[in-house]
Amino acid sequence: MPSVDDLDNPKSDVASEIISSDNKILGKFFLYENRSNMTFEEIPESFINALIATEDVRFTKHSGIDARSMLRVFGGLITFNKKGGGSTISQQLAKNLFKLRQDESYEGLLYKVPVLRTLTIKAKEWVTAIKLERIYTKSEIMTMYLNTIEFSSNAYGLKSASKTYFKKLPKDLEPEESALLVGMIQNPSKYNPKFFPKNSKSRRDVVISQMVKFNKLTPEEGESMTEIPIVLNYAPESHNYGVAQYFREYLKDIVKKDLKKLGYEESDLYTKGFKIYTTIDSRMQNYAEEAMKTHMRDQQTKFNNVYKYKNPWVQRKSENSSQYVEIPNFIENNAKRTEIYRFLKETYGNDDKAILARMREKVPMRVFTWNGERDTVMSHIDSIKHYKRFLNIGMLAMDPRNGNIKAWVGGINFKHFKFDNVNQSRRQPGSTFKPFVYVTAIDNGFSTCEKVVDEPITFGAEDGLSRSYTPKNSDGKYSYASLTLRQALGQSINSVSARLIKEFKPSKVIEYAHQLGIKSELPNSPSLCLGVGEVSLFELLAGYAVFANQGKYTEPMVLVRIEDKNGQVVKEYLPDQKEVLSKETAYKMIHLMRGATAGGGTAVGLGRFGVLDGNEVAAKTGTTSNFSDGWFMGMTQDLIGGVWVGGEDRAIHFQSIELGQGARIAMPAWGLFMQKVYADKDIEYKKTKFLVPDGIRIAGDCVLSPNEGFPVPQGDLGTQPALKPADDDELL
Repeated sequence: MPSVDDLDNPKSDVASEIISSDNKILGKFFLYENRSNMTFEEIPESFINALIATEDVRFTKHSGIDARSMLRVFGGLITFNKKGGGSTISQQLAKNLFKLRQDESYEGLLYKVPVLRTLTIKAKEWVTAIKLERIYTKSEIMTMYLNTIEFSSNAYGLKSASKTYFKKLPKDLEPEESALLVGMIQNPSKYNPKFFPKNSKSRRDVVISQMVKFNKLTPEEGESMTEIPIVLNYAPESHNYGVAQYFREYLKDIVKKDLKKLGYEESDLYTKGFKIYTTIDSRMQNYAEEAMKTHMRDQQTKFNNVYKYKNPWVQRKSENSSQYVEIPNFIENNAKRTEIYRFLKETYGNDDKAILARMREKVPMRVFTWNGERDTVMSHIDSIKHYKRFLNIGMLAMDPRNGNIKAWVGGINFKHFKFDNVNQSRRQPGSTFKPFVYVTAIDNGFSTCEKVVDEPITFGAEDGLSRSYTPKNSDGKYSYASLTLRQALGQSINSVSARLIKEFKPSKVIEYAHQLGIKSELPNSPSLCLGVGEVSLFELLAGYAVFANQGKYTEPMVLVRIEDKNGQVVKEYLPDQKEVLSKETAYKMIHLMRGATAGGGTAVGLGRFGVLDGNEVAAKTGTTSNFSDGWFMGMTQDLIGGVWVGGEDRAIHFQSIELGQGARIAMPAWGLFMQKVYADKDIEYKKTKFLVPDGIRIAGDCVLSPNEGFPVPQGDLGTQPALKPADDDELL
C-alpha cells in the first residue's frame, strides 16, 4: 500500500514551464506526460458541475467509496447488465496517483492470481481513497484529480487539455467545452474531438443530459447546448510546435547544466515542474515570427522565380566570370552527410552505388512548403533537393541596456529545419564586420573629422602577404572622392575599410572584436576588413550592443530566474557587464552608423516601414561574396536587432547584387518587426534618440570628444595606385 509519506506527498511528473517576461507560457519541457498543475480556484464552475453529474454525483457526500454505485456495479456483474462504473473521483485519484495496477513496488503474492489480482487492486484503491479523504479536503481531492487525468493528445490534467483543444485557460472554458472535456475522461482516445468528432459530440451530449438530470442545467439550457457544434482550436503542445522553438531548444541545455550544478538530475527538468522565467517577450517573439514568415515567403518566391526549373547550387564558371554553373554531384555529396546514408552504410558498406540507389527509392513522407505541410511520395535524394532550395533566416532582438534577449527566430520552421541560425551557425559577416575595423581606428586616435579618399588600397609583402591584394568595392569601381567616415561606413565603401585596417593592422582589429564580444576565431589577414571571418548572429549582436550601451559589454541574457513547483527561487540571474569602450568612442560609432539611414546610405530603405520617422536608427548592411549571405544589423537606444538570410550551403544564393544584397534579403525582416513593435503601445520600446555623452560636440558628420580639436587639413588621406586584384573571393 502507499505509505503515509506517499499519501502526504503524492508524486506525479509535472512538466517545467517556460515563462516569458510578460508572464505568458512559451512552452514546456516534458518527456512523456505534458502536465501542468492548477489550483481549485482555476476550475470553472461549469466543469465542476459537469464532472460531478457524470463521474460522481455524490462526491460531496461520500467518504471515498459510494455504496450505491458499488451495489449497482455488483448487480450488473450478477445480471450481466453493466450499468456504469462504481469508482468515485477519490478512487480514480488513488488509481492515477499511485498506479496500483502498474507499479511493481505495490505488487503482493495475490497479484499472480488472475481474479484475486483484480479484487486485491480494487481493495487497495478503496482503502487508499478512504485515506485520501481523511487527509485532504474535497476541493483538494478534486484539484489533484484534475491535475492527473489524461485527455489524449499527450495532455495530462485539465490545464494542459484546455490549452491543447481550445488554446484557453480552464477558467475561460465555455460550458459546452467543459462538457466535452468531461466526456473524454471515460475513454480519452475514443472521444478525442480532433480525431473522432462524432464520438466526441455524442459523449458530450450525454454529459449535458446528466447535467440536466441532476439539475445543473435546465432542460432548455441543455437542449440549446447540444445544438452547439464542436469548435476546436487544436494546438497540441510539442517541442516541434508553438512559439520560440529554437529559443526553447537553446534554453534546454543551459537549464540542464545549471540544474546539475545545483544538485538536480538533468531529467528533473522534465518531471519536477520548474517555472523557468525568461527574458523573451511573447508579443515581440510573435511579431518576429510573423515578420519572418512575411519576409521569407516573399524572398522564397523571388528565389524560385530566378531558378525556376534550374538547380540553385551554383558556382562561378571561372574566376572572373559573372556566369554561374551548377556544381556537379552536389546533392550526392550532401546525401553522404545524412543520417539515412550512415544507416544504409551499415548494410551496404562502401558500396556507394547501392546506397544511393536505395536513397532514390520513393517512400511516403511529409514535407515542408510555404503553403503548409504536404504529404507526398518522394525519394530521400529528392527530399534533399527539395529542402536545399529553401532560403533560411536567423533573427535576434536584444535590449542592449541589460542584455535581455527579447525575440529569437532560428529558422523558417523548427520541425523541418532543426539547425539554429542564431547560435549554431557561423557565417561570414561581410560588411557588418566593418564597425569593428572603424572602432579600432577611432579608439586609437583616428578622428571622425578626417576624410579618406575612395581609391584602391593594396596589401603586399609589407603586410605579410606573398601576393598583392587589392580589395574591390561592391560595384568594382572607385569614385576617388573624399569621404567622411560616416559617408564611407553608411555607403559601405570597401576601400576605406581597407585603408583603416592597413594602418591599424588586422591583429589590432581582432583584439577589439574579441574585446567587444566576438568569441569566434578570426583570420589575421587584411581581408578581415571585408568580413571574411565566420561568426554567429548571437555574438555579432552582442558586439553591436556595446555601441548602443555607451561602451559597456553585457553578456546576452535569456534567463531571469528558475523556481521550483512550490514557487521557491532555485537560481536567479543578473546582468554581467563590463566597460570595454569609452562612452565617447561608443557614441562616435553610433553617429557613424546612423549614416546608413541617411541619404545615400545602404539602409535608407527602412523609411518605407515608418521606423525612421521621429526615431534615431544606426544600422549596417552586409553581403558576402557570390551573395551567399545577407545581413542587417539595426540599433536604437534601447532595442537592437540582427538578421541573417541565406541558403543552407554557401553554394545556394541569388546571382546578382540587386536581389542578393543584405538591404534586400535581410533588412526588410527587421523593418517589419520594428514596425509591429512600435505599433503595439503596450510594449515598452518606443521611438527615441541616442544618449549623447556630456561634452560631445557634433558638427555634421564629425563628432569630437571633450578634449579633441578639429584636425588641421592636410589634404585627403592616402593615395596609391591600384595594383593587380587578388585571387581571393571579394566580399561586399
